[in-house]
Amino acid sequence: MVLTNMSYYGIPLVSVMFSGHLGDVHLAGATLGNSWATVTGYAFVGMSGALETLCGQAYGARLYRMLGLYLQSSLIMSAVVSMVIAVLWLFTEPLLLCLRQEPEVSRAAAVFIRYQIPGLFAFSFLQCLIRYLQTQSIVLPLVVCSVVPFMLHIALNHLLVNVLGFGLVGASAAISITLWFSCMMLLGYVMRSKEFSETWKGFSTDAFNYVMPTIKLATPSAIMVCLEYWAFELLVLIAGLLPNSTVSTSLIAMCSSTEAIAYMITYGFSAAVSTRVSNEIGAGNVDMAKNAVAVTLKLSIFLAFSFILLLGFGHGLWARLFSGSEVIVAEFAAITPLLMISIVLDSAQGVLSGWRGAADGSTWRR
Repeated sequence: MVLTNMSYYGIPLVSVMFSGHLGDVHLAGATLGNSWATVTGYAFVGMSGALETLCGQAYGARLYRMLGLYLQSSLIMSAVVSMVIAVLWLFTEPLLLCLRQEPEVSRAAAVFIRYQIPGLFAFSFLQCLIRYLQTQSIVLPLVVCSVVPFMLHIALNHLLVNVLGFGLVGASAAISITLWFSCMMLLGYVMRSKEFSETWKGFSTDAFNYVMPTIKLATPSAIMVCLEYWAFELLVLIAGLLPNSTVSTSLIAMCSSTEAIAYMITYGFSAAVSTRVSNEIGAGNVDMAKNAVAVTLKLSIFLAFSFILLLGFGHGLWARLFSGSEVIVAEFAAITPLLMISIVLDSAQGVLSGWRGAADGSTWRR
């Protein structure tokens, strides 16, 4: 799950990096657009987190048909939410201007957002499919269907941005293309594989009966995810109000992205422990659930320390992946120590929230 989460997070990040080498305004626009997409869109896919509890406990209790129904109800909910977000994204530029962002940067951010709208639907569907497989402890297809598209995404960005010269439009369109490619890979696997003969019985109208219960359970999960994302991404919007906003926006967004990559490691363990806890609770093994949390927490903190050591020694190289500006590289180096402290604290929180989500889900169901 760590590789899967990092690959999916890396898809828009790679596009930001390619955009950054087009110029400072392009970097600021791409980073602002990416943050705006996270705050107003991608954060809400936390609603698919209900599947971690619903499918996990259903699988543990051997209620296999319910997994398919929960998946379909979550897909319906995700489609509706994505349509609302898509409308909001069409008005990105005027909304950013209302928030007193730099006009030139806001215009670039709007371009970066607009061509991600198709990818928003793919991303929301992917999150549902990922949790459906994850709760059945099926991991290898998730890795393949995330890492392969990620590698192709790098080549696609080079083609659209550097070779064909589409600039921000190409970088943004590459995100949508890659996400839909990954979604089709995963959906094709689920529908054709015999592994899901008991959990996937095809599309059923019965799924509509579970939409409201899914929303009821998904809302607390979405709120937690939104608050987590907003706490970091809103800093990018605030940076746009500072003097020399082009540099400050880029710098804060780079820090936020670095923090998020570290969090993806933790989130992978969080997803794993959430699945394990929900399965064990569904089977009535409370002690095993507690043990899973303890082991995962220790491993997560160890990997967080490993990550910050790499960041401490390689922050200059990392910053140059975003921009060739020596000013940005130097400023990033200055705030790296604070970033390292934040990463360690966030790692423990990520695992504990995964455990809490699964445990709270069992309470909601009762």
